[in-house]
Amino acid sequence: MARDVNPLAAARRGRRVADTESRLLQAASRLFIRDGYSATTLAAVAEAAGVAPRTVYVRFGTKAALLKRAVDVALVGDTSPVDVAGREWMQRSMTAPTLDERIAAGARGARDMMHRVGPLLAVAAQAEPVEPVIAAAAQAGREATRDSLRRFWTTAAADGLLGPGADVDWLAQTAALVGAAQTYLLAARTLGWDPDAYERWLILTWHRLAAAAASTRTDPPPA
Repeated sequence: MARDVNPLAAARRGRRVADTESRLLQAASRLFIRDGYSATTLAAVAEAAGVAPRTVYVRFGTKAALLKRAVDVALVGDTSPVDVAGREWMQRSMTAPTLDERIAAGARGARDMMHRVGPLLAVAAQAEPVEPVIAAAAQAGREATRDSLRRFWTTAAADGLLGPGADVDWLAQTAALVGAAQTYLLAARTLGWDPDAYERWLILTWHRLAAAAASTRTDPPPA
């Protein structure tokens, strides 16, 4: 016979678990960004979070898993089980009545997301050559960005917001390069851009790409 579960006790335990994870992720993010991937240890994260080292090992197992979780949470901004595609800003970027509104919503969402996760993505780039879990997650993230931007532009075309005969394939491919996390990191490192400058550039660039795609067709490069 199954043992009865006290719902209040279960709720309290759930809150404790969530609080511990939050403290661990905040501590890990600070240390990863400050010290880099190699120099950050699970023991140091535990000490910074004020928990026993065993807690980190039980909760995450490996440093790579801890970094992956920190990146995943920073991408969406919280621990809610709603991915980027389900976020309000992404939905608005797909459904707003005008292209201007869709681009503005998409650029603001990308700006906020990169502001949160950009420094951790730079750490993940350090870990990719030595951590298969991080390398796989990074490639999945690049593909997800590519696919979401293709949906953005194909939906805009289907809704009649691009010019007739617009080269949507070229537009989606080029926008995927513009919107890649590596582009944000390069702009910050090379040009000294802050998130606001990045947002303004995205809006301008996406408008110009849309105009170019509507005015001429461009054959994609050979496979």
